[in-house]
Amino acid sequence: MELLFWNGIEEGIKIISNGGIIAFPTETVFGFGVVFDDEKAYKRLIEVKRRPPEKPFTLMCSDIDDIYKYAEVNEVAKKLINAYMPGQFTIILKAKPGLSKNAVSKEGNVGIRISSDENVRNLIRKVGKPLLVPSANRSGEPPIVDSAEVAKQFENEVDVLVIGKSYSNIPSTIVLVDDDIHVIREGIIKESDIRKLLGGH
Repeated sequence: MELLFWNGIEEGIKIISNGGIIAFPTETVFGFGVVFDDEKAYKRLIEVKRRPPEKPFTLMCSDIDDIYKYAEVNEVAKKLINAYMPGQFTIILKAKPGLSKNAVSKEGNVGIRISSDENVRNLIRKVGKPLLVPSANRSGEPPIVDSAEVAKQFENEVDVLVIGKSYSNIPSTIVLVDDDIHVIREGIIKESDIRKLLGGH
């Protein structure tokens, strides 16, 4: 496991660009990341997380424009994107054709998040591709917020660890947008505020 700070991330970028797994702090909880279309890295991530492969990982992008590259965005989704992204918010939309199956659910959807942490966004920009980013923990266990705990639990399974702490211990709010909106998980952004924004939608 390579231990790095954000200001020395270049070595980490090389490692994850070659199929490595990175663990890093965000404005929610610690996350794992792999390049989204790398099949071997994706399989390793499933093993590390110990979660069923039919449950897809969030696609973490660097910029708002990326959402439109990978997903179908309707007017309701646009309002949510403009209000809450970048931030502690994950939006699930219909995936555009051709998106790597690693990021797409069996229903044909993709969950997208853009971190408000500039270090995270710069990491993704430098890699040049979105990352698949679940929380850094075993499936069903509490999220981790500190690099020391990640090192303790995942020393032999993660290739790069960014030293630090996440700002929160609450994962992002997740909202599925189709003909309606469905709040899959409530975080700091509350369902009542979302519905107020959309005029009771």
